[in-house]
Amino acid sequence: MSHDYEALAEKKRKALADIQGEGSSKKGRKDDIPQGIMDEIMQAMNFGGRRKSRKLKKRGRRTGSRSKLSPEIKSMIGDATLHYGNGRFKEAISVLNQVVKLAPNFAHLYQMLGLSYKSLGDKKRAFQFYMLAGLLNPKDPDLWKLLFNWSVEQQSVGQACYCLSKAVMADPTDVSLRYLQASLYVELGDYRKAAESYDQIQQISPDDVEALKSGAKLYQKCGRVERSFAILEEYLAGHRDEADLSVIDLLVAMFMQNNAYEKALQKIEQAQVTYYSAKELPLELKTKAGICHIHLGDMEKAEVFCSVLQSGRALDHADLITEVADAYMTLGQINSALKYYYMLENDDGVDDDHLHLKIARCYLSLGEKMQAIEFFRKALQRLENNVEARLNLASLLIEDSKEDEAISLLSPPQDLQNINEESDASKSWWLNGKIKLKLCNIYKAKGMIEDFVNTILPLVRESLYIEAHGIKIKGKKRLRESDLFERVKKVDDQKTDGVFCGSRPIVTPSDRLKATRARKQLQKITALKEERKAAAMAAGLDWLSEDDNDETEEEHFKEPPLPNLLKDEEHQELIIDLCKALESLERYYEALDIIKLALKSGHNILPGEKQEQLRSLGAQMAYNTMDSKHGFDCIKHIVQLHPYSITAWNCYYKVVPRSGKTYSRHCKFLRYLRSKHRDCVPSIVISGHQFTVGSHHQDAAREYLEAYKLLPENPLINLCVGTALINLTLGFRLQNKHQTLAQGLAFLYNNLRLCESSQEALYNIGRACHHVGLVTLAVSYYEKVLATTEKDHPIPKLPNENWDHAAENHKKDGYCDLRREAAFNLHLIYKRSGATDLARQVLKDYCTFD
Repeated sequence: MSHDYEALAEKKRKALADIQGEGSSKKGRKDDIPQGIMDEIMQAMNFGGRRKSRKLKKRGRRTGSRSKLSPEIKSMIGDATLHYGNGRFKEAISVLNQVVKLAPNFAHLYQMLGLSYKSLGDKKRAFQFYMLAGLLNPKDPDLWKLLFNWSVEQQSVGQACYCLSKAVMADPTDVSLRYLQASLYVELGDYRKAAESYDQIQQISPDDVEALKSGAKLYQKCGRVERSFAILEEYLAGHRDEADLSVIDLLVAMFMQNNAYEKALQKIEQAQVTYYSAKELPLELKTKAGICHIHLGDMEKAEVFCSVLQSGRALDHADLITEVADAYMTLGQINSALKYYYMLENDDGVDDDHLHLKIARCYLSLGEKMQAIEFFRKALQRLENNVEARLNLASLLIEDSKEDEAISLLSPPQDLQNINEESDASKSWWLNGKIKLKLCNIYKAKGMIEDFVNTILPLVRESLYIEAHGIKIKGKKRLRESDLFERVKKVDDQKTDGVFCGSRPIVTPSDRLKATRARKQLQKITALKEERKAAAMAAGLDWLSEDDNDETEEEHFKEPPLPNLLKDEEHQELIIDLCKALESLERYYEALDIIKLALKSGHNILPGEKQEQLRSLGAQMAYNTMDSKHGFDCIKHIVQLHPYSITAWNCYYKVVPRSGKTYSRHCKFLRYLRSKHRDCVPSIVISGHQFTVGSHHQDAAREYLEAYKLLPENPLINLCVGTALINLTLGFRLQNKHQTLAQGLAFLYNNLRLCESSQEALYNIGRACHHVGLVTLAVSYYEKVLATTEKDHPIPKLPNENWDHAAENHKKDGYCDLRREAAFNLHLIYKRSGATDLARQVLKDYCTFD
């Protein structure tokens, strides 16, 4: 027994000698390390470690630990520490990598690795190793705070949220961390989680009133109003002896925002009994009580509570005075509102940009124009971009017969070039559609047609073009296919480098949503490529893969400058007036463009009456221009609606001869209309005219005879049949020429009977006889023409064609008289027969002017 004791004692002495020797050598090596570096090493080794307990240590053997390190590992850690202390960071990393393989669950090793990489300037790997240390030691709040700060520096929102949540879990009682978390949620727009964070802060610190109020406001902002009421009332219930005034004020204000004025009054009365029984109620609560009485209709009590504001300077409680005045204004108590507004207006220290505007609106409601104009002008000195104030002032000036001043008020500034180009152009008041609409109405009322057109035409054209074509604008950055891949990769791709290789990155919910959309878009692009490839291969074509740089656009519909232009009746009249004004200025092509866009975008919006009016204008302007492309569409629609109207066909036939390239469309339309309305005489006659123009007299006669069957007593149809048959006799292939000639003359004589021997009918018979060589008969009918006088008849006009009478005024008297034409033809006959003197005398009598 004693022998065993001696052996054990000898063993302990050798171990003690080894420890002392090793310690002495390491002590010298430690002294070589600078003190600052040694402190940093010791800080890393003890980072997040538990503080040394001041309690007395228990005697006896300590219990075992799972993280106990072997002497070999401790020795390697010591070597790594010395390498780091002497600036040999790569050697320290090499040793620590070997230690990690032996003890991978020891958190302090990763902290030392992070510290070494940080010293080498590799912040990325340093952060990754610190993150591993945090994951192995999740209850270390200081480490997670450090990682949160690094994430903020890297501008990685998702990573920062993750580290901050870990820090809160590690130290749930740290209020500063929860404040950071709440502010971060507010910045991300997640008001519900931010409110819950403030709620947790208040549970940790029940006396933290700011957290309580912030949480209540955020609950209200995310729609949980009842929850915000509950937490404020719960606070007041727990502080019956003394409570923060701001909490009561906030609760009352929330009740008032939700129109619960009775509850707000009850809460004020309860606060007066509970907290202010021996002293006067605060000014804020008195004012709010007065506002509640205003909304409840008890004006006498309201005045009692609000009269306290009349004592003292208005500057000291300007916000409360404004709230009272606004409440009176909302309920139509204009005089009471003016009394409180003037309290602020008379105080030079009050700086409220909207004060004069509110006073002007009060006077406008009272109908006092002069005072309203005065205060609107004062308001515009400080709020020059306020469109509503400018429009109200312009309306008052027009009512006061000051149109020129209103035009100057609504016109763009003269020194536009001196205005800062970097300012937002969309905020310029003179570009607002309402301003331009008001200005053009003034121009229209004053008869300033050109100014009216120049002001409103760009807005109407752009609005109609957007509505007709569904114009889209780029709302976001254009995304290439590679950008879509990057969005998906950011969420799904695993890291291939660093200590987190194989793990998925930490991202925000918004990034995950973008990645989901990008994945769907990529699937659509892939399916479209496969479809095109299959189609190309089926057609025997070489398939060329599309470029990866093809861009997909994220677009939305552009908002027109004049919304609901075609739905408002006043705006519909504005379009028609604009087209008429353009016609009066002979700007036909612009008018036709407006008509085309209006009919295209408003085919199911505009009333039928307005559409007919626009088409009539389009037909008239098509006749006045060389290009009747748009006009043909207008008149075609009119004829389709009124296929038996002679007026509609007169309009149509005035446009068609100028149609040019649209002549084929005219023929197609005519065939369609004849097949649909077989008893429509105008279409048959026009078809006969087409054959006559093309010298197809036999076809023309056939068409005219079809019309004759429907209207045998129509003078025009008899004339057309007769001329067609006579023209047919001049051909070479006709065998019964004399019979055809007699038939043609019979129709002409029938025309003479129906026209009651009018000058025109006599001339037509004489011209027909002259044409076929029956000169004796021709001379007799020409002489009858010379003996007949004809009064002038008005030329048929299109609807709305009477804007300008200049062309009609230039016509000379006698433009319907055919005696000059008959005399000239008669002189040709006399000259051909050798009666030269007689021919000269006829010309002298009828074809010369004195």
